[in-house]
Order: sequence, then structure tokens, then C-alpha cells
Amino acid sequence: MNRIFLLMLVIGLPLILIGTIFNWSDIPMFLLCAVAIIALSSFIGRATESIAIVSGPRVSGLLNATFGNAVELIISFFTLKAGLIGIVLASLTGSVLGNLLLVLGFSFFLGGIKYKRQNFSIHDARYNSGLLIFAVIVAFVIPEIFSMSMDEKQTITLSIGVSILLIALYLAGLFFKLVTHRGVFSSNDQEKESEEKEQAEWSRGKAIVILLLSTVAVAFVSERLVHTFETLGDQFGWSELFIGVIVVAIVGNAAEHFSAITMAMKNRMDVAVEISVGSTLQVAMFVAPILVLASLFMPQSMPLVFTIPELVAMVTATFLVINLCNDGESNWFEGLTLLAAYLIIGIGFFLL
Repeated sequence: MNRIFLLMLVIGLPLILIGTIFNWSDIPMFLLCAVAIIALSSFIGRATESIAIVSGPRVSGLLNATFGNAVELIISFFTLKAGLIGIVLASLTGSVLGNLLLVLGFSFFLGGIKYKRQNFSIHDARYNSGLLIFAVIVAFVIPEIFSMSMDEKQTITLSIGVSILLIALYLAGLFFKLVTHRGVFSSNDQEKESEEKEQAEWSRGKAIVILLLSTVAVAFVSERLVHTFETLGDQFGWSELFIGVIVVAIVGNAAEHFSAITMAMKNRMDVAVEISVGSTLQVAMFVAPILVLASLFMPQSMPLVFTIPELVAMVTATFLVINLCNDGESNWFEGLTLLAAYLIIGIGFFLL
């Protein structure tokens, strides 16, 4: 599999460069860019996995989420720069849905096929549940409700205030989890011993270099990818909402998909859950607010206001994940339930 990703990258990047120079049509450029980003995401996942072996599940999960969301942030930034606000908001929705339902669903399902029952930290599950309710329901739903009685300027002002509070609380949460209450969230000894026995694929230094180079390459490819969205929608009859929620979100979050599923199949569910749920929290409480603030320096500002279908889908996914995760256990049937929910929502957005 690793050789396949390397081959995809070796072939994809030069072809993208050639296609840019000779102005190839948008559809083949979209396919090339998507393949290259997925390949680059695999390298991001492998590098963070190498660091994970010596860093512990929480730090490694944070690294996976951060570098995985760096791809999402870069793609969204160029999409925002192009004035495609609808796609940016939809891609944020897609990231939340993809991480909570698709990534966690595949992690539970494939890990559950190999292991009858898998366990993860119940302290993490309860902590994440509270933040998920705050980030998705409080911070996303309330601006939508209040914006109904506001003009555009007031809505932007509200979005700025909410964004600043989200970033502040996210950083405070990291300090709480990794510093002041680190002992509460520490892993059990058995997991630590299993991680110590595993050999890292790359050294820490090499992994960090690969992470940085992959992120730079993703920035280059993402700019080319964004320019294909309009043609993609016209050619296949896809709405901006569907492109953002499904297409961009899956491509942009390929790193989390690859890493979380790999960890789950190694029975390291603490890391898998931290990647998927932690990435969701990072998108909702850091990536989305950063994009709102960044849009203030662009021709068109982006309010933190989603459509009703987007909000209903995110709230539904949040409550389903909380209900399935709060016992600190997972199995293949719970994974299948999450995947079924994702398919139902995906069909809805396709037909909308």
C-alpha cells in the first residue's frame, strides 16, 4: 500500500505541474490533484504515526488532527480566496460529518471485525462529548438563530465574537487536557507497554521533515484543486453544497481517514478516537473560526452561519456519536451504524 501511495505521488505531482503549464482541462486536473492530496495525506499519516510511538496517544492524536486539518485549512483558504464561501462552509460541515461518521465508523467497523470488543478512555469520551455539544450545537446553531433577525454587518460581528471565543476555549481545552489535568487523561499501562514495543517507521527528525514537506506540497496542489470546482459542478450537476460536504471533505481529510483506521486495526482505539473526534473539535473550534477571521482581509467576509440541512446533519451526528462513545467501548455494529448514518446524510445532500 505504501508503494502505491509513493507511485501516486511520483506520477501525480509532475503531471499537475505539466497540466498547470499547458492549461489542461479541469476534470483531469481535479482527479490528479485529488490523487496527489490523498497520497500526500498518507505520508502525513505515516509520519505522525512514527511520532506517535514515542509521544503517547493524546499527543499523537493531536498531531494527526492538526496536520490532517492543515490540509483542510489550506484547501479552504484558497477556496475562500476564490470567493466560494458556500463550498468553504459546506466543507467544514463535511469535515465534521466525515470525521464523526465516516472515519470513526470505519475505525469501529474494521477494528471491530478484527477484535470483538475494543476499549478507549471513558474520560476522553466524556470530555469530548461536552466539547462536541458546545462546538456544534452552541457555537454553530446559536449564530444561525440570531442571524435570522440581523443584517449582514451584525451577522459578521456576531461571527467574529463567536470565533474568538471558540479559539480561546479550544486553546484552554488543550492546556487543561495536556497540562493541568494530564494525569486524568493518561493511558493505562498496558497501552503504554504495547506502544513501547512497536518500532517507528521513521525517526522523529525524518518524520517532522516529511510532515513539513508534505504540507507545503499540499498547499501547491490545493490551489490547483480549487480552480476545478466550478467546472466539476457544471459537468456533473453537483451543487456547491454537495461538492463541499462530500467531495472536498473526503479529499481534505484523507490523512485522518488513513491514520485513524490504521490505529483502530492495531487495537489502539484511544488514538483512533482522538484523531476522529479531536479532528472534529479542531475543525469546529479552530479551523472554522480562523477562516472567519481570515475572510475579514478578503473581498468577501464569511459569516459562521450554516444552512438548516447542514446544522441538522451535524447535530444528529454529534448526538449519535456521543450516545455510542460514552461507554468507552466499540464494536463492528456500532461502526456500521455510523457508516449508515453517513450514507443517509450523503444521499440527502446529493439530492438536495
